[in-house]
Amino acid sequence: MFHKILIANRGEIACRVAATARRLGIRTVAVYSEADAQARHVAACDEAVCVGGAAPKDSYLRWERIIEAARATGAQAIHPGYGFLSENEGFAQACADAGLVFIGPPPSAIAAMGLKAESKRLMETAGVPLVPGYHGADQDPRLLKAEADRIGYPVLIKASAGGGGKGMRLVEAPEAFDDALASCQREALNSFGDAAVLIEKYVQRPRHIEIQVFADAHGNAVYLFERDCSVQRRHQKVLEEAPAPGMPPELRERMGLAAVAAARAVGYVGAGTVEFIVEQPQGYDHPEAMRFYFMEMNTRLQVEHPVTEAITGLDLVEWQLRVAAGEPLPLAQRDLRLQGHAIEARICAENPDNQFLPATGRLSVYRKPACSAFAVSDVRIDDGVGEGDTISPHYDSMIAKLIVRGDTREQALARLDQALAQLHIVGVANNVAFLRHVVRSPSFAQARLDTALIARESAVLFGQQPVSLTAAVAIAVAHTLTTEAQAAQEASAEGHDPWRARDGFASHGERSRRFAFQWGEDTVPARLTWRRDGSRWLVVGEGEAATAGALAWRDAPGGGWALGVSFAGEDWRATVYAQGERLHLFTPQGSAAIVEVDLLAHAGDAAAEGGRLTAPMPGKVVAFLVQAGDAVKKGQPLAVLEAMKMEHTIAAPADGTVAELLYAPGDQVADGAELLRLGGA
Repeated sequence: MFHKILIANRGEIACRVAATARRLGIRTVAVYSEADAQARHVAACDEAVCVGGAAPKDSYLRWERIIEAARATGAQAIHPGYGFLSENEGFAQACADAGLVFIGPPPSAIAAMGLKAESKRLMETAGVPLVPGYHGADQDPRLLKAEADRIGYPVLIKASAGGGGKGMRLVEAPEAFDDALASCQREALNSFGDAAVLIEKYVQRPRHIEIQVFADAHGNAVYLFERDCSVQRRHQKVLEEAPAPGMPPELRERMGLAAVAAARAVGYVGAGTVEFIVEQPQGYDHPEAMRFYFMEMNTRLQVEHPVTEAITGLDLVEWQLRVAAGEPLPLAQRDLRLQGHAIEARICAENPDNQFLPATGRLSVYRKPACSAFAVSDVRIDDGVGEGDTISPHYDSMIAKLIVRGDTREQALARLDQALAQLHIVGVANNVAFLRHVVRSPSFAQARLDTALIARESAVLFGQQPVSLTAAVAIAVAHTLTTEAQAAQEASAEGHDPWRARDGFASHGERSRRFAFQWGEDTVPARLTWRRDGSRWLVVGEGEAATAGALAWRDAPGGGWALGVSFAGEDWRATVYAQGERLHLFTPQGSAAIVEVDLLAHAGDAAAEGGRLTAPMPGKVVAFLVQAGDAVKKGQPLAVLEAMKMEHTIAAPADGTVAELLYAPGDQVADGAELLRLGGA
């Protein structure tokens, strides 16, 4: 076994490899860009070497610098992770030339599977089923059009040298072929430097199912069952699960054997994934009719490998290291067993409601559910970031991978939804809420899976608001008063000072306090009244649309929740994170953001008061800054009110003349009391 390896990657996969290496007693070397000097993967390794600037082309793709770092630190082998140089046969060969072990397949296998057309010719020879199509070298547009006509529409045009959905077009009719071909070729040339394409029949109700394979240098090869990766956006995976729901055992065996045949056909060594498109010609309820076709082989460890680890109890990175060190596979096919069901959710910095536009920003809040790392457990998170880190524009938008396991798919689904609810991210747009919608959607819950699931369920996936207005306001009010009470307690030198209390206590009568919240485009008023019996009565909204009821809250620690709130006959658990006036609310039902409007700060903002200036909450008049008859300008300070142990300035809502002062300094005023009147300018 190696005593030191270099990890030629960053983020969660670098941390993932380092964890297994540490467990096996192998020292690790990290490489990092100038932008990643403080990154978590740097701290996760025993040594670290800077290899260049922030852009991948200046650092993580500079293989000569990476090889130089490996030799300088005494590393014996290089683990490429996934992405970057993991499927670059030139890098694999350069490692061998430098006397370093590339922890991956031979360069010849990478080259053979790197070109879609060539790999399909090899698979055809090996007897692996192929989608009807054209994979030839002749790229004459007239020939390509004739082949599409022969195959029958709809067809897919796909870049031969690419992946990740780039250089791919669906063509549903002959008259659309020429334009789609030209567009696909341009994109393929720009992305991969090769305009060659292949054409395949478009499979109806397709599922994306892949087989994890492993081979060693001693002629042994096995398959570690399958993963369903059908839930995709922009041809990129969102959720992956293992085993594939509804997979007949006989079909699993046939696909597994076909995947092993594919690996053997190219002399494969190490971890790889053979991806199949699976047709459901008779619909979702007839798995016995499913047919599978080879798509491509990924010659590396996949992002979704943890679900395979969860259902097999194996550490695939350990297998990679042992095979690369020349050891035989740890287990034979007959020794491998399925154990339960696992699902992985990719947590990404993106905006699902805006075409999944990638996002950047600082993780001001990043709170995770209770989990175990790199082990068979109910909940696991693989990540390479921490609270306070920044998601930069230089690298992939994935923040983390959340993996859950259950004895059954139903149990795994429930655990995934619960874990997503307890994953709190503030500061950067993310897809956590969207993932919860997918998990709860009828198609996913019932395992009616295909690559069009997101489009089919769009009505329940996008633009959803799982937290109601009344719930958001009730939680926000409870949070505000709880925070104020805590601040008052901390400010008291003696630990308990009744004069600092924010609980609305009065020696006689009832007291009220007004609130206002920005909810989307609407400003929503609310009024909280402390009654004589000690209860609190909250009114949200105005007029007939208002909701009213008793409001109560309590501490609710545990399970990721801080508050238990009851209002108008409903109960919620919630945790709230404040960023200025914006409150981010997380509940078991979902998350939302609501903006608390500072009524004192905005008292003069609206001309709707009609020249009247009122106290937005109970307080004491400290001073008037004008006299009757004074001309004032919009925004000019008029009075100072003391409330909540703080002074607030009331400003003029418009130009005008002070008509009358209605109180004197030192007077106590009630919520809503008119302080002065303004006349016209």
